[in-house]
Amino acid sequence: MTIREKTEEQEARFFSPYAALSRDTKGRERQEVPCDIRTAYQRDRDRILHSKSFRRLKQKTQVFLIPEGDHYRTRLTHTLEVSQLARTIAKALRLNEDLADAIALGHDLGHTPFGHAGEAALNEVCPMGFRHFEQSVRVVEVLENQGRGLNLTWEVRDGILNHRTAGHPHTLEGQIVRYCDKIAYINHDIDDAERAGILREEDIPEECRRAIGDTTRIRLNTLIHDVVVNSEDRDHIAMSEDMEHRMQELRAFMFQHVYHNKDAKREEEKAKRMIRELYAYYVEHPEMLSQGYHRMMEETGASVERVVCDYIAGMTDSYAIKTYKELFIPQSWH
Repeated sequence: MTIREKTEEQEARFFSPYAALSRDTKGRERQEVPCDIRTAYQRDRDRILHSKSFRRLKQKTQVFLIPEGDHYRTRLTHTLEVSQLARTIAKALRLNEDLADAIALGHDLGHTPFGHAGEAALNEVCPMGFRHFEQSVRVVEVLENQGRGLNLTWEVRDGILNHRTAGHPHTLEGQIVRYCDKIAYINHDIDDAERAGILREEDIPEECRRAIGDTTRIRLNTLIHDVVVNSEDRDHIAMSEDMEHRMQELRAFMFQHVYHNKDAKREEEKAKRMIRELYAYYVEHPEMLSQGYHRMMEETGASVERVVCDYIAGMTDSYAIKTYKELFIPQSWH
C-alpha cells in the first residue's frame, strides 16, 4: 500500500461524511498515473503553487495601485490569507483541507494587472467580455505549462470558477473558499485603508464593530467561529443570519468609503486607459505577441482578441507599465 493510499484511508475514517474525499475525485480531463505519495488534491495544490501565474500575483494590485510601502497587500498576500482561513475552517469541520487549500491558492490566478480596474477595462474592450474567475479557470486549463494547462481535478476547477459571490461551488471545500475570500478581503482592506489614512476604525458603523469586533484579529476570529459553529455536521457551509447581514453591511461600507474612494482610486482611470490602449495595440499588431500565442491561435483556433486578452491579463502591474512606456512614450535618442 502506498503512502497516498494510506492517506486516502485516513481521510475516509476521519473526515466528515460531507467531505470531498481525495479518492472519490471526478478526476482530470487527461488521465494520469496517481502519485505514490500525494493525494490528487495535494498534487493540484503543488502545481498551482509552482506555476508562473501564481508567482506573478506578487506584483498585481489588490486594492491600492502600486502603493508606496512594504506592508500593503498584493493579490498574492490576499491569496495566502484566503488559503490560511480556508484551511483553518476546513480542518475544524473535518473537511478536506488540501482541496480547500488548492482552490484558495488558485482562485485569483486570472486576475488582471491593477486589480478590478484592469478587469473592468478588459471587460469593456474584449468582445467575449472578461471575468477574472473564468480567466482563472482558463489559466489552469489552457494557458499554464506552455498551453497544456495544469490538468487539475474537476473539484478544484469548480471551486475556482465558483468562488465569486454569485457562485455555487459543488463541494463544501469550495463553499468555504467562497466565504473566506470575502472575509479576507474585507478585513485586510480595512487594515490597508487605515494604513493609508483614508479610514479610521471609528468610521466603521458602530453596529458592525459591536457585532463583529473593533480590530482585524477580533473580526477574523468572530467570523471564522461563526462559520464553523453554523456549518458543523451540516451538508453546506453557512453563517448565522445576523452575522452574514453584518458582514454584508461592512462590505457595503467598504465599497462606499474605500473601493470607490476618490483618493484611493484617483489613478484607476489612468490604469484603465493603459489597459485599453495596450489591448488595441496588440489586436492591431498581433505579430508583436510571443510565439506561444501564435501557436495557440494556429493549434486551437483562438481569435486574436482572445489571446491578446490572455496576454494582457497575465501581465503584472510593473510589466504593464514598462510595456506601455516602451510602446507609447518617446525614448531619448542615444
